[in-house]
Amino acid sequence: MAATNSHSAYGTVSKVFHWLTALMIFTVIPVGVIADRLALDAPLKVPLFSAHKTLGVLIFIVAVCRILWALTQKKPGDLHLERRVETLIAHLVHWMLYIALVLVPLSGWLHHAATTGFAPIWLPIGQDLPFIPKDESLAEVFAGLHWIWGKILVFSILLHIAGTLKHQIIDKDVTLSRMWFGNVALPDTSAPDPQRAVPFIAVAIYLLGTGGAAMSGLMSHKSHDNDAPLAQVASEWVVTQGTLGIGITQLGNPVQGQFDDWTAAIQFDENATGTLGTVTTTIAIGSLNLGSVGGQAMGADFFDADVFPTATFDADITADGPAYLATGTLTIKDISVPVSLPFVLNLQGDTAEVAGSLALDRRDFAIGQSMADESNLGFDVAVTIMFTATR
Repeated sequence: MAATNSHSAYGTVSKVFHWLTALMIFTVIPVGVIADRLALDAPLKVPLFSAHKTLGVLIFIVAVCRILWALTQKKPGDLHLERRVETLIAHLVHWMLYIALVLVPLSGWLHHAATTGFAPIWLPIGQDLPFIPKDESLAEVFAGLHWIWGKILVFSILLHIAGTLKHQIIDKDVTLSRMWFGNVALPDTSAPDPQRAVPFIAVAIYLLGTGGAAMSGLMSHKSHDNDAPLAQVASEWVVTQGTLGIGITQLGNPVQGQFDDWTAAIQFDENATGTLGTVTTTIAIGSLNLGSVGGQAMGADFFDADVFPTATFDADITADGPAYLATGTLTIKDISVPVSLPFVLNLQGDTAEVAGSLALDRRDFAIGQSMADESNLGFDVAVTIMFTATR
């Protein structure tokens, strides 16, 4: 059995690529489906997603090698040239499969690189890709592409299997034998019809599918918050810009995020004695962007955003040497915990720049109770706040 192809049969290398790809595809799809359907806190969810991603990267590598090999090889001729429509469809399905075997795992890999947290790839290649920033809007686009192209892949596989069964059961020809191992008598066939229009048709199908997904909103960034934004509050000092950041450790890796919707009612007089002012901060929990674990964080075992849509921080402001303290209570999930937020203040007339941080323990707020140790989710949560306000 020759290693290379002829116009009559596929060689050993092509056969190994074909069946290795098939084995990985029929593994990666059910693993991904099962992982997606498991509960957010299920112990197997993270390792199954890691297995899915790792297999996806391997499929991409094998697919590229397979395509490069195919470019150097002859291709067995068509067995039924007289069946022009059937032959056209067969060539089209093959092109759709080749495209999908590159685009589907690549889009998943790009999504993984653009987001943070959750289910690392089990390969010594790092979790990032060159020129791909950590950006949730970009990650959402890649996720949409992965979804729609994955559906095209599954449809193409079903057509490929249906065609194979037809050749094997109805036509009783050697189509399957040409791709199986062993020495089998095969008919001589001429070089296949190049079907030059087929690649363009395959690309058009992908473009139409992608365009339809984009029009339906699958590739637009969606906030986790489905409620109306928080109403503006009356305040002596008005926050003009700022960020409320959060940092966690998931599977030993740092994950950074932020709440996009929050308000602060601030009363502050730098010339007062004792208590210099007060602050009441309201945070829309559903506005949290936390990489690929943002959706998980909304669940009942975590922030339980459907039941507790906001968190609040009420504090008095005092001076602490050259710095300041906001001392009060932080309420999450109706659990109030005393906290003290140290911050620095740069006051220039009626403009104030504030930067502060504190560490919290998620267990104090009954967050992640199903994760009793830090192997999956660390106990410490870092909170940072930076904003500019005007009087």
